[in-house]
This record gives sequence, C-alpha cells and structure tokens, in this order.
Amino acid sequence: MTIADHEASRSPALRRLPEELASSTTFLLKRLGFAAKDQAMRAYEPTGLHPYHHAVLAVLDEGSLETQGAIADALGYDRGQLVGLLDELEERGLVERQRDPADRRRHIVRMTPDGRRALGKLRTLARGLEDDFLAALDDDERAELHTLMRRLAQRHLPACAPKGAESGSSRRDAAKPSQ
Repeated sequence: MTIADHEASRSPALRRLPEELASSTTFLLKRLGFAAKDQAMRAYEPTGLHPYHHAVLAVLDEGSLETQGAIADALGYDRGQLVGLLDELEERGLVERQRDPADRRRHIVRMTPDGRRALGKLRTLARGLEDDFLAALDDDERAELHTLMRRLAQRHLPACAPKGAESGSSRRDAAKPSQ
C-alpha cells in the first residue's frame, strides 16, 4: 500500500494533515518524494525494470564511469546493491561486465545495444511520469521549480548539482562583485 492509498483509505476527517506539517516545505518535499517514488515504481513495473536500473543505464550512457565502484559512488548506491542491479541488467542482456585488464579486482561495465534501446524506452517512460506528476504546473512554473531544486541540490546533494557548479555557491554569490 502506498502513502497515497493509505491516506485515501482513511476517513475524510482524518485525511487533512495538521497545518504545522502542511506548511513545512521540507515535509512537503519529503511527502512528494515518496509519492513520486511510489508512482515511478508502479509505472516501471511492466518493463521488468525499475528506476534504479534506469539510473545505472543513464550513468553508463555518459560513458565516463565504467567501473562498478565508480557507478555505485556516482549514484550513492551501496556497492553490494549495485552488484545485484548489474546482475539483473546482465541477465537481460542490457549490460556486460569484464575484468579490468589493468586491475583484475575491478570490473568494467558497458551498456549493450539492447541496453541502449531499453534506456530510450525508460527515458520516454520517465518523461511521461514527470509530465503527469507536474501536471498542476505550467511550463514556466516547472522551469522555476527545477531551477530552485537544482540550487538546493547544489548545496545538499552535490552529485545532483549542475555540471560546473561549485558546491556551496549560489546565484547570489555569483552576482557579488569581487573585491
């Protein structure tokens, strides 16, 4: 049962959150994150993959992180968890692993042509999910929300910050004249 299902099953008088919680931006971010994850897991289910697989394929598509350890570190995944995900992707023929000739302890991971096709389908699915989840916002509001989220990510989730962004800086810092 998802959070939304649980909330819908309660009586109408109990569905409303206390104003203290509803007025907290971080509480809303957390709850929306749970709702987005629940929605994504359900939507990915028919593909036999899930958003974690999508993330691995997306990292491999960038081409710069090919070792299992580098992929795990980039995504913030436990290395053991990543091995399981790679096993699943490899069983489906979406990735292949080989020992690194320079260091036999490491494995190099590469996406296969089937993996590239699967990634294209997962990207289409993800765009549809995002459009559905953000349907209450117009294009300008979506862009503004994304800009604000990237700024927060720059501070709290540096791996999600825009390329070239320095940790801890902001637009306000960039606007200050140098002395």
